[in-house]
Amino acid sequence: MTTPEAAARNALRDLKRAGSPVRAEGAARYFQAYEQLAFFGVDSPTVRRMASEIRTGAGSDWTLAHARRFARILVARPELEAKALGIVLLGRFRRDFDPGLLTEARRWLERSCLDWASTDGLCGDVVSPLLMAHPQLRIVLRKWRRSPHLYVRRASAVGLIGLARRGQYLDEAYTAARALASEDHHLMQKAVGWLLREAGKTDPARLERFLRLHGHQLGRTSVRYAIERFPVRKRRELLRATKPSRSAARQLR
Repeated sequence: MTTPEAAARNALRDLKRAGSPVRAEGAARYFQAYEQLAFFGVDSPTVRRMASEIRTGAGSDWTLAHARRFARILVARPELEAKALGIVLLGRFRRDFDPGLLTEARRWLERSCLDWASTDGLCGDVVSPLLMAHPQLRIVLRKWRRSPHLYVRRASAVGLIGLARRGQYLDEAYTAARALASEDHHLMQKAVGWLLREAGKTDPARLERFLRLHGHQLGRTSVRYAIERFPVRKRRELLRATKPSRSAARQLR
């Protein structure tokens, strides 16, 4: 059996070979606010293809424990594509996910996934499947909203998006949006708006009611993201209806 450590070494070698300096330079410019990131210059489809090849090749006889060891090594790397490969490969073992994996996911958000891309990837491939398999973990995710770590708080919203998109856990999604309404960081406002927009896909009337009742408490970025799928006239109307009063606006400053 190929060990996770050997597979990780081979994966890093393959990422380096597949990388494009031009693509890496462009990604660095795009993510210039995230100084802790480095890049090989490999696109997302290639990363996902590599994950599939590892799963059916070197990792064909792995257990979840092996996949976690592989992911730990790659998530700790500074390169975004390495983090993504570790996360995507781990996601291939979602049928075996156990609740304890959520604790490890939080550690990664505090120490290694310090950018929106790897945070959102972790939510899509690990956090959301964990919530689907183990609904009791919603209680744990609620505690993430109060974390001092930006990306843990972002994950408390983004982790619900894949479920809300399918009309699941909508009560939880709207509760999370209200709990995070006062966030002023643009990445948090975007996450809240994104969550609301996806929650509105299966029940747009409920989203409209929520915005008319609570929209004045949300950041304007959140509102704009939330209403993206409404017709133009409805968007304009909701922007007016959710505008904070002058006194509330002063309090938000």
